[in-house]
Amino acid sequence: MTIKLYCFGESGHSYKAALALEMAGIDWQAVFVDFFNGETRSEDYRSQVNEMGECPVLMDGETRLSQSAVIQQYLSETYGKFGGDTPEQAREILRWQLWDNHKLSSFAGICRFLMNFLPPDKQPKETIGFYQGRLKATYAILDKHLSERDWIVGNDVTNADLTCCGYLYYPEAFGFDRADWPNIDRWLSLLSDQPGWKAPYDLMPGNPGDRV
Repeated sequence: MTIKLYCFGESGHSYKAALALEMAGIDWQAVFVDFFNGETRSEDYRSQVNEMGECPVLMDGETRLSQSAVIQQYLSETYGKFGGDTPEQAREILRWQLWDNHKLSSFAGICRFLMNFLPPDKQPKETIGFYQGRLKATYAILDKHLSERDWIVGNDVTNADLTCCGYLYYPEAFGFDRADWPNIDRWLSLLSDQPGWKAPYDLMPGNPGDRV
């Protein structure tokens, strides 16, 4: 049975799961979730897909999972990809996944939404500036970590990379310029050269142009 991933193109968290599926060479099908028209807030979605009202959601037979890090871990356990080579590496991957969700993806996702998916007169400039300041400190941590290594954990692509890249390939502005962070830039280029890599809007249905 083909794995289904409930997702939409603008979702950086969905991208983390979709990219793991694609780069692992797993047969999967994207199920478009109409987030911007309120699908995740509907009673049907919350009762039948995800009670938390979020994307992504993976369905593999009787298995239903939400939260991108949980989905990535499940794929690693089931298909043997991107989970690290040792228990120590697995713990280090989890450390970076938790760091990303708290320090990087959460701020980047909110900042990108405020700057690109709200009308200009509704954009809270001070809030955006605050998030961009926090993100600058976060980029510095990741850039320094990558200064003497190709990958975040170990010597190959892991879920740590597939997690932390989640919002950094998106074209919309949110205060991230690859040219400002040479080690992150090199890492993103190396990752996008790997077999199976695709950009978010090439991998999942839905993009801002569909709503114009």
